[in-house]
Amino acid sequence: MNDLLAKALQGVDPDAPGAFWQIFANLLHLVPWAAMFWWNLLFIAIGALLGRWRGRTAEGVAWAAVLGPIGWLVILFRHRRKQQVMPPPLPR
Repeated sequence: MNDLLAKALQGVDPDAPGAFWQIFANLLHLVPWAAMFWWNLLFIAIGALLGRWRGRTAEGVAWAAVLGPIGWLVILFRHRRKQQVMPPPLPR
């Protein structure tokens, strides 16, 4: 914890007016953004596959984008969309 605090406060004067934003920027520089991006794309792809299997592709993408792997569970436990069967046309 002390190491993280030292990295967050590196080059920051705590009494300065913009200290919060400097600390916030230092913490954002510690986040592995590239890895998070690729993991999120993987979650969305699997959500799209599960959604397509359940007849709700767009919903699968949306839930996976918002909740990640938890969105997969949302798609799996929702009821399947029933396909509307059209009756045959009436004779003339």
